[in-house]
Amino acid sequence: MTYTLLNLAFLVPAAALALVATVRASDRRRFLRGLGLTLLVVLALTAVFDNVMIGIGLVAYEPEHLSGVFVGIAPIEDFSYAVFAAVVLPSLWSLLRPSRRRPRAHA
Repeated sequence: MTYTLLNLAFLVPAAALALVATVRASDRRRFLRGLGLTLLVVLALTAVFDNVMIGIGLVAYEPEHLSGVFVGIAPIEDFSYAVFAAVVLPSLWSLLRPSRRRPRAHA
């Protein structure tokens, strides 16, 4: 099994959860901006730290399980956990927080 197939098992449900969170968001534009910013920051940090960890030999990958696409020396598949976290956590936060609706005034 390749890392790509394994990653899809997690990233497809993550995308579905993000879609539900986007549809249910009261301010979709704000939610998507936050999600995008989170993704950008997490991916940038992942690129730096994964390249360092691979460069000093802490982590190694079997080449036959990789797609051959790299960011520096980090295989693209190594970014899946960062994408998963950056998509799922804000989505869950959005879906699980209490509603901001105001209670009805009693007459």
